[in-house]
Amino acid sequence: MTAVPDTGAPAGHEAVGAELARYSRMFYERGWMPGTSGNLSVRLPGAEADTALITASGRAKGELTAHDMVAVRAGSGEVLHPGPLRASAETSIHAAVYRTTDAGAVIHVHSPYATVAACRAGAREHATSLELTRFELLKGLGLDAAERTEVPVFPNWPDVPRIAAEVAGHLGRAERCPPGLLIADHGITVWGSDLAQARNRLECFEAICQLLTLGVD
Repeated sequence: MTAVPDTGAPAGHEAVGAELARYSRMFYERGWMPGTSGNLSVRLPGAEADTALITASGRAKGELTAHDMVAVRAGSGEVLHPGPLRASAETSIHAAVYRTTDAGAVIHVHSPYATVAACRAGAREHATSLELTRFELLKGLGLDAAERTEVPVFPNWPDVPRIAAEVAGHLGRAERCPPGLLIADHGITVWGSDLAQARNRLECFEAICQLLTLGVD
């Protein structure tokens, strides 16, 4: 009999792992998660809301299965059941989002237009922001006021926990913050109540960044 890989994931949540794998393949096929880049996570429902499943580090995103996930504490990123798989290198950023928002899912990708926008925002030594106005697509972000928002842009520090600390500090202080952030020279992180909502918001962010890149004034 073939042994089931030890994923560190709670028993009974294979369906959640399979959904994470399906979305990973979707983003890989769009060119938004090339190679092993990017990461996704889902906070478990109900009494297990203090736990999240996140994609394992170093795995090709077009080939993930339900067994390529790691269970972590949603608010801290601590691995709950250490095993052969390592949690994503950016787990601390996911934890910062879960700790400061009501997110049920977090997606980080390297979609091209959002990455270009992050590069142009100039966040080298301190956080900046990218102002988004006017576009009808802003309504797809779930904002209270869809006419204008400012997306925070953080420096791409080599020390990922430093980025996570800055993210948590910003989200904890901000009265109104869109469900997404940029990291200079890196990519975009978006969240929502579930993977479907986070994906829809990601698509809107990417489309807006495409319009900005094309030079819409």
